[in-house]
Amino acid sequence: MTTTVLAGASAPAAGRRVTPTGRLILSADADRADWLTARRNGLGSSDLAAILGISRYGNALSVYHDKTGGLPLENDDSEPALWGRAIEDTVAREWARRNRSVVWRVGLVANVDRPWQMCTLDRRVLECPLATERERCAVEIKCRDKMKAPMWRKGCPDDVLAQTLWQADVCGYDHIHVGVLIGGNDYRQFVVRVADHQQLIGDLRAVGERAWQQIVTRRPPVLPHDADPDVLLDLYEQLHPARAGAVDVTRDGDAQDAMADYVTAASEESAAKRRKNTAKAALIGALGKGDQAIRLDRTFYSYDETSREHVDTERLAERWPDAYADCVEDRTSRRLNIPTDIRQEYSA
Repeated sequence: MTTTVLAGASAPAAGRRVTPTGRLILSADADRADWLTARRNGLGSSDLAAILGISRYGNALSVYHDKTGGLPLENDDSEPALWGRAIEDTVAREWARRNRSVVWRVGLVANVDRPWQMCTLDRRVLECPLATERERCAVEIKCRDKMKAPMWRKGCPDDVLAQTLWQADVCGYDHIHVGVLIGGNDYRQFVVRVADHQQLIGDLRAVGERAWQQIVTRRPPVLPHDADPDVLLDLYEQLHPARAGAVDVTRDGDAQDAMADYVTAASEESAAKRRKNTAKAALIGALGKGDQAIRLDRTFYSYDETSREHVDTERLAERWPDAYADCVEDRTSRRLNIPTDIRQEYSA
């Protein structure tokens, strides 16, 4: 069998059924801006992971604002995302080579009965390595950091499992292959079978339908209290890059509770930092003039030298003003400032 990766040759026309239950919305070679716009007409597999709160890149609220136009079309320009897209074709080719199969880029696909249920298949598999006949399925390609390797020890992590099951439900496949490159040199592959996750697929569809109704009716979702705060902070910065004006929160009970939590946490953080530094001083003091502590003939702790590059900006500006002007720039950011009397009020 010939190992092949087909790109755009004889690509099917939009509207045509390209999987058992999926029709093509946009081909794989469509303009990225068009693809980003079209995907707002439904929920894709990565959206589902975000809605479930198991994505590294978003949550239910960010999906809502994305689909309703509150976020820029391209809201993930990070280095991992850039390199993931760049390496995807290489990993897909390797999956095809190892499995003696043929894969094809398809594009954005929507379910024929539930058009809001969408996915972008990384590659459609034209000759499944598990089948005796020319059965078709798909393969999901991932590139992950080496620190994530333990999450792949027993199979696909939860976010990838949700994504692949969503793809299978959109397209009518009974399984999806997964090929992942971890840390740039650790390749692994798995198979996610629909038969093993029937209840979960029903739950995913119900969650997706509820989320889509919230989007259609413009009802923002309410996030759980344990929602990832870093994702939320990033979302708020994207929603409101420019801020001005005052907002009255006198009757906002949530804001009052959040202030109490913040002041308490800040006080506990300060006390914990002081305890940490006190313990650090005791550990270093116990070393005397040494740099390593031994307990039961084993290293207990050590006090190691470290170094990092440091730029003396004042000297740079004085001696090489052109280089300073070319390389040094002011970057604005925001910090939360709370008046002393307010801190005292909420710490009482």
